[in-house]
Amino acid sequence: MDKELLAMLVCPLCNGKLKYDREAQELRCHYDGLAYPIQEGIPVMLPEAARAMDADEKLPTSPGRSAGSASGSSGGV
Repeated sequence: MDKELLAMLVCPLCNGKLKYDREAQELRCHYDGLAYPIQEGIPVMLPEAARAMDADEKLPTSPGRSAGSASGSSGGV
């Protein structure tokens, strides 16, 4: 997908940034929990065409962050 086009696209509901999922061929809005399909290289930015993401998909993931680790805390209670 063209990087310039990706930079211009926003969620049609909240105007938030979208994350490109190359494997699934989707643009995901984690705020609204919707995944917009990319069909034949063209993003379909219609809310009625979007797929509702499940709870696990809505959670942001970042490299180096493991489940159950408390970020920013140091030491005991």
